[in-house]
Amino acid sequence: MALAKAVIMNLDARIPLPIPVMFNPPDYALSKTNQYAEMKIPGLPSSVLQFVHGDAQTLSMELLFDTTDTGADVRIRTAAISNLTQPHVRTHAPPRLLLLWGSLAFPCVLISVRQHFDYFNALGMPLRARLTVEFKGNDTLESMIAAAPLALIDQVTRYIVKNGDTLQGIAAALFEDSTKWRDIATANNMDDPRSISVGVRIEIPRRG
Repeated sequence: MALAKAVIMNLDARIPLPIPVMFNPPDYALSKTNQYAEMKIPGLPSSVLQFVHGDAQTLSMELLFDTTDTGADVRIRTAAISNLTQPHVRTHAPPRLLLLWGSLAFPCVLISVRQHFDYFNALGMPLRARLTVEFKGNDTLESMIAAAPLALIDQVTRYIVKNGDTLQGIAAALFEDSTKWRDIATANNMDDPRSISVGVRIEIPRRG
C-alpha cells in the first residue's frame, strides 16, 4: 500500500483545509539543539556546563513540484506552500501549522522556504520546482508546562505572548487555575485583558 501524501494544515485559516504536497519527499530530517552556559571556575582545567534551555525542534525536507504534464505554471502549486511564511491578517504573524505524514504529526511554523526552478517551457514559464523547506516546532504552552518540573514553573516571571494565547489559557497552564488571569491582568495594568498582542512580554506574578 502506497504511503498517503503528506499534508500541511493551516491552523489559523478560517477553514483549515489540508494542503497536500505534490510528491512525497524521499526523506526528512529532524534536529534538536540545547543551549548551555559555560561556568568558568579558577583552577579547573575546563569549564562547567550549566543547561539553560532547549531550542525548538526543526524539521527540514525537500518537496518536488512538476506540471510538465499539464503545462501549467508550477508557481501556482508552490505558492500554496511559500505563502505560509506570510503574516496572517488577524494575528499579524505567520500561521500556526500542523504537518501530517504517516506517523509524523508535527505542530510547527514555516521559517524558511527556498524555491529552485529547473525546467521551463518555450516562453520561460517554470514547470518544475524543488522547494527546500524548514519548519520549527511550535509546541503549546500547556504541553511544555506539563513537562516542566514544578520547581522551574515557580521561577517563571515573564512570558512572551504567542499566537492563540489568552490570559485564561496562560493562567490555566501556569497556575492550573484559569481564574488567575485577573492576577496577570492586574500585574500588567491591562485595561482590556481580552486583547493581548503577539510578541508582547508580560509579567507573571509568583504563585501565591
